[in-house]
Amino acid sequence: MSTTPDAAAGPPRDDDTISRQQWKWTGLAGMASYLDAGSIVALASGLTVFQDEFGLSDTGVGVLAAIGPNAIGCAVGAFVGGRLGDRLGRKRIYQWDLLVYAFGIALIALAVHPAMLFVGTVIVGVAVGADVPTSLALVGEFAPDRARGRLLGLTQVAWYVGPVVVLLLALVLDPLGVLGTRLVFASLFVVALVTWALRRGIAESARWRSASELPGNAAQRVRTLLRGNHLKALLYTGTFYMFWNLAAGTAGIFTPYMVTTIGAGSNAAGVALSCLGFAAGIVGTLALFMPFYDRSHGVRKGLFALGAVMQIGAYGLYLVVDFTVLSVIASVLLFYVGSAVAGEATYKVTSQELFPTMLRGTAQGLTFGVARVVLGVFSLVVPLLSAIGIVPVALLLTFFLLVSGVVGYLAMPDTTGKSLERIEAERADPAPTTVGSG
Repeated sequence: MSTTPDAAAGPPRDDDTISRQQWKWTGLAGMASYLDAGSIVALASGLTVFQDEFGLSDTGVGVLAAIGPNAIGCAVGAFVGGRLGDRLGRKRIYQWDLLVYAFGIALIALAVHPAMLFVGTVIVGVAVGADVPTSLALVGEFAPDRARGRLLGLTQVAWYVGPVVVLLLALVLDPLGVLGTRLVFASLFVVALVTWALRRGIAESARWRSASELPGNAAQRVRTLLRGNHLKALLYTGTFYMFWNLAAGTAGIFTPYMVTTIGAGSNAAGVALSCLGFAAGIVGTLALFMPFYDRSHGVRKGLFALGAVMQIGAYGLYLVVDFTVLSVIASVLLFYVGSAVAGEATYKVTSQELFPTMLRGTAQGLTFGVARVVLGVFSLVVPLLSAIGIVPVALLLTFFLLVSGVVGYLAMPDTTGKSLERIEAERADPAPTTVGSG
């Protein structure tokens, strides 16, 4: 049973009962995922529009995709925000970063020069990168022991809902051209401000408050991430997520672009196909991940194996069939349903379980940030590869998903249903012994 009282969750317990307040606060924390994914696909749906409006080259498009919420900008925010969330508390970060996010979104929506577009994109990336690891740590720390999957799964539903709402808006507003794209970003501006106002009522994590009162040197704590079981956990979560994110990030931001430039359909068709994929992700998370992920370790591994195979098939499909609307439909359905049980939701849960409270945000910020940096570099070449055709892109993404699936399955830890304190105790490295003592 959990031993740390939690003001956000009521008395500690090890059952699977989720209070109304926990659902509400998870929903508000999960808006970080909504705004993260929403800004990614808003940029994705507007790439060709911005390219025409500002005369961007293919390289310019790649740079725009690389510096924002999908990649490098987000990575910088995650590195800094994750660490500050451990040092200063969860509330201090999530209370203010959405104002920074709103400012960046406003710059993009009102951009009359490429510089405004690029600067706004960086600011949005940094803000959302700081919010995600902090908000997820908060949810993990007030979740009941046998319901972490359900609550963190809800944040993943928010990650899918954001793109669906944004893409539907983009589809409806597509005839307006650049004005429609500006209105899409304006919707995210409004959501960010409303979420910021509602979040002001969320309390600090009680687990963090208790852990922050314990003696210990912050620098020494961080150094423990680089040895023993903490290092193994970093390598596991970082490797699995980085390779998965290469495929997911490419799908999230480049699907409409590739559909248009490779010739499978119009920009509106690409936006609609992306929307279909995210809707499939919602169904997969609600039907598979949230009801079953907390059942047992065996169930977790079985779900993960199913999802990994589906995702590998999603891009392997393009190696044997032409890139058409029908093949894209099959691919996005396979990928997004598979990703619901072998993708970011799995990473979210595991990242909360494998690291102690005072390192939880730091560790997740590090792995999340590294994954986004690598994706940023890859984003620079995706438009160039797409100019050749779908096969080079599909071949690389199939390989990335194979690595992610193998690592994620073989190294998955047995943490299902255990309290965070019990997991920390079981994974604690033995204290060093002094030679000749005793």
